[in-house]
Amino acid sequence: MFRDEDLALLARPLHAFLTVAPRGDRWPAPRPVWFEVTDDGDLQMFSLPDAPKLDRIRERPRASVVVAAPTGEPEHWVSVEGPVTLHDDGGVELATRLAERYYDMSDPMRQSLVDEWHSGGVVRIVLRPERVNRFSM
Repeated sequence: MFRDEDLALLARPLHAFLTVAPRGDRWPAPRPVWFEVTDDGDLQMFSLPDAPKLDRIRERPRASVVVAAPTGEPEHWVSVEGPVTLHDDGGVELATRLAERYYDMSDPMRQSLVDEWHSGGVVRIVLRPERVNRFSM
């Protein structure tokens, strides 16, 4: 589903904005997340096990993600929507890999946070694209 230019954007250490179904009378509230594209073309992210977004995903297992190039670059964004699954396996490995992509791991504070993820666990979130929209200049 992804084009080469989509994959080039998604390979960068940019934040994705994950949106899940809201609860009650609340409005959808996107949350910034780290992500990677899997070999199968899915997007995977991770979350702490007690995050409210996981309860909402369990209730309505669909989500959308938007990734955009930073200000100062030609406009380019990719929007992905589809079903979401939650996995207890692979979360810590994903979180560690993404920390190395997004953080300077020589910073002891950053390493301490990753150590907390190892001890407390994280949940892997997998979004299987059903629809991809994009824009680039």
